[in-house]
Amino acid sequence: MTRAISLHDVSKAYARGVRVVDRLSLDIAPGEFLVLLGPSGCGKSTVLRMIAGLEEIDEGELRLDGEYANDLAPSGRDMAMVFQNFALYPSMTGRDNIGFPLRIESPGEDPGPRVDATARMLGIEDLLDRYPSQLSGGERQRVAMGRAIARHPSAFLMDEPLSNLDAKLRNRLRAEMSRLTRELGVTTVYVTHDQAEAMSLGDRVAVLRGGVLQQVGTPRSVYALPRNVFVAAFIGTPRINLLQGLVRAPLDGAMTIGLGRQALRLPEPLSADHRLLRVQQGREVIVGLRSEAVRIAKPAAARPGEVPISGLVEHMEFQGHEVLVHFNTGSRPAVVPELEAPRPSPRRPRRRAREGFSVLGRLRERAGALRAGPVVVLEHPADADPAPAPPEGRMPGDLVVRTTPDIRLRHGMQVPLLVDIAHLFVFDQHGERICPSPARLPDLDE
Repeated sequence: MTRAISLHDVSKAYARGVRVVDRLSLDIAPGEFLVLLGPSGCGKSTVLRMIAGLEEIDEGELRLDGEYANDLAPSGRDMAMVFQNFALYPSMTGRDNIGFPLRIESPGEDPGPRVDATARMLGIEDLLDRYPSQLSGGERQRVAMGRAIARHPSAFLMDEPLSNLDAKLRNRLRAEMSRLTRELGVTTVYVTHDQAEAMSLGDRVAVLRGGVLQQVGTPRSVYALPRNVFVAAFIGTPRINLLQGLVRAPLDGAMTIGLGRQALRLPEPLSADHRLLRVQQGREVIVGLRSEAVRIAKPAAARPGEVPISGLVEHMEFQGHEVLVHFNTGSRPAVVPELEAPRPSPRRPRRRAREGFSVLGRLRERAGALRAGPVVVLEHPADADPAPAPPEGRMPGDLVVRTTPDIRLRHGMQVPLLVDIAHLFVFDQHGERICPSPARLPDLDE
């Protein structure tokens, strides 16, 4: 039997009243594979432990199959947990480790048949008589999974079970885990900070930051329509290009988004999403471009919806099946403070207006204070001329483009580029997506 799991405005706080989970609401359907994704320290493991009953819920409700379960003991929830560190008993063989919870649940029954069936499912029959110290990391994780599967639980709770393994083994076990959970049809909640795992495993992905749910949806929809700049930057390899832009929408001319020394001219007639950008006239925004939204081609080869710019080759990363080319387009990368931090910075106290402060300045301050707490805020360098340092983990250049390995480029070459405006993201200075419209639903059947 599998079960539905529902969290309603669930919160958890530790010392000094800091909330590690803040009013989280999430519904997990029976048989669904849901991934909790976020940076380390964002509260995803705490959510998992509250579902398991290993952490008390300070506020809100946990419901299992519609029944209130906040006070239900862990043993009464019929869930199996797989931990990051395997958690095997060192004095027991693989057979005894798998069979141990079965002997506790049904003391009078022989666990042998279920242990053998589980071992065949996982392909670990030859490991049953070995001790954990005689097993590799991948073999120990298979035994740990076998211990959870043998119980036939109503839900699997997995806390980064593959993070201690090497990349090759992690990919193989990821495929096996996906196959097994679908064959068993058991509700699975999987915690990870690895977006590749989240995108390949989950039916849906729930992105957390600072204990707050940022977005939940299918992997494809979260990638295609990120709700804010944090989600956009956290999901996707290579990281999305984030550039400072300036919206220009004259009444008697074409609408453009200035990117430093170049500009993106929005095709006419304007789409519904682009018409909404008129209210941003004269304002700075954050422009997001995935690496596949830009291609190397001459303006004459432009398809409908593509606009030309150019870039200077600064660096090339050969990946085997593709090449990532870093261009300098004269744009200014959006400097987004603490974008990768597990929680937003605390809001600064509002400063009192200085004597002589202009009325316009006070109105701007008041308008800013009325907004919700920002996800991110653009920093404005004091000197506008020098190019800012690239975000941490990024090579020099302001635009990364994905292309085929047969491309022939060299450092310092000026290259024509075409930007697909249909895949253009625009975020306001607080990181919220304004284009495509937040009300738009992704049409993934096109």
